[in-house]
Parts: sequence; structure tokens; C-alpha cells
Amino acid sequence: MADKTYDYDVLVIGAGPGGYVAAIRAAQLGLRTACAESRDTLGGTCLNVGCIPSKALLHASELYEEATGGHLAKFGVNFEGVSLNLDQMHAEKAKAVGELTGGIEFLFKKNKVTWLKGKAAFKDGHTVEVAGQTVTAKDIVIATGSVVTPLPGVTIDQEVVVDSTGALALPKVPEHLVVIGGGVIGLELGSVWRRLGAKVTVVEYLDQILPGFDGEVRKESAKLFKKQGMELKTSTKVTGVTVEGGRATVSVEPAAGGAAETLSADAVLVAIGRKPNIDGLNLEAAGVSLTDRGQVAIDHDFRTNVPGVWAIGDVAPGLMLAHKAEDEGVAVAENIAGQTGIVNHDVIPSVVYTMPEIAGVGLSEEAAKAKVGEVKVGKFPFMANSRAKTNRDTDGFVKVIADAKTDRVLGAWIISSLAGTMIAQVAQAMEFGATSEDIAYTCHAHPTHSEAVKEAAMAVQGKPIHI
Repeated sequence: MADKTYDYDVLVIGAGPGGYVAAIRAAQLGLRTACAESRDTLGGTCLNVGCIPSKALLHASELYEEATGGHLAKFGVNFEGVSLNLDQMHAEKAKAVGELTGGIEFLFKKNKVTWLKGKAAFKDGHTVEVAGQTVTAKDIVIATGSVVTPLPGVTIDQEVVVDSTGALALPKVPEHLVVIGGGVIGLELGSVWRRLGAKVTVVEYLDQILPGFDGEVRKESAKLFKKQGMELKTSTKVTGVTVEGGRATVSVEPAAGGAAETLSADAVLVAIGRKPNIDGLNLEAAGVSLTDRGQVAIDHDFRTNVPGVWAIGDVAPGLMLAHKAEDEGVAVAENIAGQTGIVNHDVIPSVVYTMPEIAGVGLSEEAAKAKVGEVKVGKFPFMANSRAKTNRDTDGFVKVIADAKTDRVLGAWIISSLAGTMIAQVAQAMEFGATSEDIAYTCHAHPTHSEAVKEAAMAVQGKPIHI
């Protein structure tokens, strides 16, 4: 029976991919559920100003570049006078976002989830205040996500100096865009504006772009981005940004110290990362502990140190990815309902939606060697894949990393136009504890890009056919 001592069985704070999924799953499991969200629309950063609108612009800018860059002409599709209507591009992006945020609102109604509009702040472990209203719940899930990490001494004005939100809404194509941070967000948004005609310079503090990715993949990606015309300044730190008359001057110097130089730009994107969004939550009132990195500390089941308070997604430890938050949303609701909710954090894919896409799951070669010692690696280039060849889409490779003793797949990395979709196959295989031989002996349709996964798995044993 529902506990009438509280207003709700479950209150989820935040309606991003983690929060809205947790709320829907809790309601499906028969719990009286509310979700507090201060935005005017549901879906969090991801849907409103993150993953979704960025993919709309990535896709649109790819189409523009295909038409203007001669790629379609190569296939006998000739155009004249192709032009860019940026307002229309933004309008189509907004339409997609609207459809999806509206879709979640429909799902809340269908599943009888109450949307409490406003910011939530804890009063104690079972009580929060939302927009002046006090609400109690037996279990509370913190799913407040993350916010942009500020760069000390750099002021974001969302006009000349923008964060990821501002970079999705630039009213005109910049002449020169300087991107601070060579991670996923910087590279995706930088590639949008490069395709639409901007000169793009990426400044990265580390010696390679894409921190956390496999070493070979990082090198190959850098090569491809340079070939596309992106300038990459690695091992470089930004010491300041000044704005005057609609232009920015970005001061940079070698990370190891040395002579400073300045870059002039009409747009600067600060994309050095994201941090847990806990300001104003008043976690102290509930007594919730944080990790030394400022995340909400949780155990394997997503419980915080306070009974009845749970946390998932970007606000908690782990990869800051929407799909990780969604899986945790399902799991935490099941745990609250007395079932067993588990997320395998070793098998969470990461994708960079540039062109080509860059995807990985499991361990990089470096991490695999550190963890198990001896590994075997199989690689297969798309240059030798029939479908990629016919499509003139031969950038990249598939790399499969297996334990040398057991042949169990420890990780896979793909650079390809279809990498994000293809990585799902390896994630599924790893979830079932597959060996490289299991993938190698699974029949793959011909001709498809996916055959490269099979051949890379065959290459682990040193026996690919087509190379």
C-alpha cells in the first residue's frame, strides 16, 4: 500500500535523461511519483541545449557541406548556387527539440507523473521546497545533472564568448571561432561552424585532443580534423580572453610555459568540461555527502549516505553521458521499488558526433594493458571495406582489444561515419561476455560498414580476410 505519511512515494529532482526516465519507471512500478523541474520544458540540458539540438545542427551542416564541398558532384548530383539559410537551420533544430520535449510531457501525463514546476531545495531527507511549496516524499532522487565548468578569468556573455548553449544559437557564421577545449563538445560544435564556413581553432591544454579516448584514436582523429581544415593547438593554455567591439582577443601560451601569443576571433566557445549541478539544492539540510570532486557520493545501488535519498546521472560519479543517466534512472527506480536495478558501468559507449563519428566502448588499449597485462589488438581500416569504398566514405578504422589469455573483448574503438550506431554491436557482445572469436564467427551482411567489426575481430587472431 502507498504510504500516506508522505505526499509522494518518489520525488525526482530534475527532468533530464536521468530524472525523467527515473520518474516514468517509478510510476510504471506503481509508485506515486513527482518530478521537480525548473525549466519551462522537460528533457534537461541534453534535450534543450545539448545532445539533441547539437545533432540537428551537425546533420544540417553535413548536408550543407556535402552540397557545397563537391561530394555530391562526385556522384553525378550537380548543384548550382547552393546557399545557407542559417535561420531555417535553427528553426528546424528548434522544431525537433519542441517535438521531443513535448513527447516527454505526454509521457508524464500518460504515466501520471506530477510535474512540480520550479527549483527544488532540501529542507531535510524527506522534504523539499519547490517554488514556495513544501513537498514530502519517502524516496528522493537527485538527478540535477551538470553545468558548464567556468574558465577562471573568462566571462561568458553568450554573444562573443559563448558556452555550448550559446554556440548552438549563434545568429551568424563566425569568421574565426576559437574553441577552448578539445573534448567532445568543443569538437562537435567546432565542426558545425567549420562546415558552415568559419575558420576554427581548437585550443587544448593536453598534448592530444579527446582526453580519455584510446591513444591511436586520438591521433587519427586529430589527423582527420586537420585534413578538414580545423586548426588544433594542443599543449596550449588560455590565459585570458578580452572582448572589445564585438571581437575577442584570446591570450594563449604553451602549457609547459613559454612565449605567449594572441588569437583574434569574433566568437569564442568555452568547452573545458562540465561539473555537478548542486548549487541551491541545499544538500547540507539533508546531510548528503559529496565526493572530493564535488559529486554526490553514492554506493553501487545509487544510495547516498542519507536513507531515502538517491542520486544518478551527471551529478553522481561516472561518465557524464545521457544514456548512462537513463540506464541509472531505470535502475534507481527499480531499487526504490524493491527490485534489483543494476548498471554495468564497464560497458557504456561514448560517441563523438563529428564526421566521421568516433565511438568507443570498454577500455582503451592503454587502460586494458594496465588492467590485465597482455592484450591482443585487431584493427581493420574502412579503406578495405566494400561499402565504405563505394560510398567514398573510407576514413577511419575499427579496433578491437581482447584479453590475450581469455580472448574476452575488453574494448572497441571505431572511427567511421556510422561509428555511433556500429558501437552498439560490440557493447551488446561485451554485455554477454563475448570473445573476439564470437564476433569474428558471427555472419555480417555484405556489403556493410559493420563487416569491418567482424574483420577487426578476426584480426585479433591475426586472420582478417580483406587486408
